[in-house]
Amino acid sequence: MMTMNRSASRPDPAWHERLIATWVLVFVIMGCLVVTEFKPWTLLDEPSLRATRQFLASFFPPAHDAVFLKLILVSTWQTIAVATAGVTLALIFAVPLALIATRTLSISRLGQGQSQNHAAWLPKIIRHAVRGLLIMLRSIPELVWGLLFVRAIGLGDTAGVLAIALTYCGMMGKVFLEIMESQDARTADTLLINGASRSQAFLYATLPNCLPEMVSYTVFRWECAIRSSVILGFVGAGGLGQQMDLSMRMLAGGQVVTMLAAFVALVWIADIISKQLRSWLD
Repeated sequence: MMTMNRSASRPDPAWHERLIATWVLVFVIMGCLVVTEFKPWTLLDEPSLRATRQFLASFFPPAHDAVFLKLILVSTWQTIAVATAGVTLALIFAVPLALIATRTLSISRLGQGQSQNHAAWLPKIIRHAVRGLLIMLRSIPELVWGLLFVRAIGLGDTAGVLAIALTYCGMMGKVFLEIMESQDARTADTLLINGASRSQAFLYATLPNCLPEMVSYTVFRWECAIRSSVILGFVGAGGLGQQMDLSMRMLAGGQVVTMLAAFVALVWIADIISKQLRSWLD
């Protein structure tokens, strides 16, 4: 009994570290709030409340005439098309780039057993260059790519497709190569040792194990691309976002609230489709 009381009253040996970590976290968060000038109480000021009331009052009644609803349907379909085309292009380039950058099946394996060859270092440079390319693509947000393409080729859906394709190619390529590298490489190594090509080792050893995760992540990225395509519309990359930006500039609150409802419905439908595809994969 005495032993149990002593052990229960013994202080936690790591409580000093936990206390210091807690205070460091508090100071970091406070510093971030100060730097960002976070002042939520300004929302309760009379000018802010008056502007909010006027803005919300302009939402009613929502626009519902036939011509405008037809425009919303067309813009919504353009948004879906931009997201789907962008993810498809990203997938087309992400898979081969991930295959090149993966250690097990990468082009650097061509240099194995050729240590005396002066060109053995070249495949490794290619693999690291591809990894650097994937880092660069996913480091630049699709919104920045959208601004660049709008300046280069003008307003329209093409800029949105290219912006999503580049950013999502970097994201999907990075995740795909991590999925491939996390698999058991013994089967692929056996095929390579017995004379199989890298593509054969990928198709018959790596891909069957990776396919469910890769498809699931692709579906998730398509769902995210629908949201991104709406945001890209605000910089002139077409779709529902561009129409919403025009309505906001004209202070047409009724049109804005109708498009917000369409956007919520679109994301909800995309979420349902995504869940159904994932459950089918499982």
